[in-house]
Amino acid sequence: MQAFEYANPTTLQEALALLASKWGQADVLAGGTDQISLMKDYIHTPRRVVNIKNIKDLDGIQKTGDGLRIGALVTMDELAKNADVKAGYKSLADAAAGIPSPQIRHMGTVGGDLCQRPRCWYYRQGFGLLAMKDGKSLVPDGENKYHAIFGGGPAYFVSASSLGPALVALGAKVKLVSAKGSREVPVKAFFVVPKDENMREIALRPDEVLTEIVVPAAPAQSATYEVRQKEALDWPLAAAAVVLTMKGTSVASAKVVLGHVAPIPWEAAGAEKALVGKTITAATAEAAGKAAVEGAQPLSQNTYKVQLAKVAVKRALLEAARIKA
Repeated sequence: MQAFEYANPTTLQEALALLASKWGQADVLAGGTDQISLMKDYIHTPRRVVNIKNIKDLDGIQKTGDGLRIGALVTMDELAKNADVKAGYKSLADAAAGIPSPQIRHMGTVGGDLCQRPRCWYYRQGFGLLAMKDGKSLVPDGENKYHAIFGGGPAYFVSASSLGPALVALGAKVKLVSAKGSREVPVKAFFVVPKDENMREIALRPDEVLTEIVVPAAPAQSATYEVRQKEALDWPLAAAAVVLTMKGTSVASAKVVLGHVAPIPWEAAGAEKALVGKTITAATAEAAGKAAVEGAQPLSQNTYKVQLAKVAVKRALLEAARIKA
């Protein structure tokens, strides 16, 4: 690990004053479950690390008149166990509880989950975010079994965020603050598909801190379902978050967002359209799963992800509708 300056501010204003206008000059440290690994592997070599864990204003979950406010320092375990989240935002609680490692659930933060870097092994081995060599991506003809089946390049990594699909489906926003002011960005727009190595995969700027997530009031019928290879510590192979607005026993509107199959949480418009006016049954859930993967472009080693995405959508829908599979 490269030597660095360490700062431990206790207020947001102090932290913002310690950040910089360019990436690489200062990095924010929250839970540290990803940041420390990046520094040990020399993927990130910041000159300064700004620890924000002692900033009390960035903690807590509160119900508001408009929905829910979740501080960036809330841990995944707190999110999974919070009574308001479990009652009204089940898809979020599901996503947080799905992380198999108790250590990561207790250390990892919601802000860190959204800001973590891709788990792509090309990126982690120093080949860059787009894994380019001699002007060509290494992924399509290389080891790509965990890579994207949507998007079509040049980015083939998958978004690592556990909460991203649920937050996109819920219409949530993130608050980003710099010394110059603050802005709210829909989570849908927070995740970005980079076009070149100079871009990042999120809309956060180097002089900003993600301070909170704002989730609007939502229908109670939602769920997230993740498919993993094993129940022990493992990254999902595919996931789906669904939010249903019902009119009687029929679906008035639906949001279906896939995870771990694209560089961003992937909105499955075909599945949403297939559900409108339908009653949720095993058959309609299966049909929605098939519609969700229309247009998928699997690589040489990850065709299996198409089937896993179908299953994730079907089971998330049945869980949201409280129907046993």
